[in-house]
Amino acid sequence: TELELSAAAEAISRAAGFGGNINLRRFPMQCDRAVVVAGRAGGIPSFFDAAIGGTGPHPGVGMGTGFNKIKPGEPVLVDILHAHRGYLIDMTRMFSLGSLDAVWQERLEDMLAVKEVVVDVLDQGKTCSQAWQEGHALAVEMGHGDHLMGQQPDQTNFLGHSLGLELDESPVVAAGFDRPLELGGTMAIEPKVVYAEGSIGSEDTWVRGERGMEPLSADGAFPWHHQW
Repeated sequence: TELELSAAAEAISRAAGFGGNINLRRFPMQCDRAVVVAGRAGGIPSFFDAAIGGTGPHPGVGMGTGFNKIKPGEPVLVDILHAHRGYLIDMTRMFSLGSLDAVWQERLEDMLAVKEVVVDVLDQGKTCSQAWQEGHALAVEMGHGDHLMGQQPDQTNFLGHSLGLELDESPVVAAGFDRPLELGGTMAIEPKVVYAEGSIGSEDTWVRGERGMEPLSADGAFPWHHQW
């Protein structure tokens, strides 16, 4: 089940020193540190300002990882936060039991192309709003306009968020953030598409250094999709 996968990841993170808390700036925002959604669960929205909702384990916690059993061939999105001495890192990878259908593989490749555009714009020191405009335009050109970062009417309008001691720091890759990511700034870049039958995408945490954007998490060194 989704929860069994999440529990396995939690054990590793706890053993590495994760304290269990995710700090958020805005009230009443809350989130689970590991979101595992399989198949249609990945197409369910939530109150949280993010692309991925999920069923949660019960109505009292109606978002995130639930008791859904993973079925062969469906996309399994794993979005995990870890805190090292208080500082957050955010990462998403795709998994599947058996092979993924070609349409899902194509959607993943499209989101990786959007990611490259966003990273390139930020690397050049351009504004976060321009990174949003160019990334969004490419997704629309690829046919994902109604599914980028959620389904209508529940789409969220960003492609990346700053993070550090808190998950929802500024600036954000979104309209209105007309300033660059400053040197030393850290940002999770996470283009995803959401459909009724599931969701797919990528996420890594980046820092803007003297040599440009550098990944703090694995980026391409850790495969975008794992099959078992």
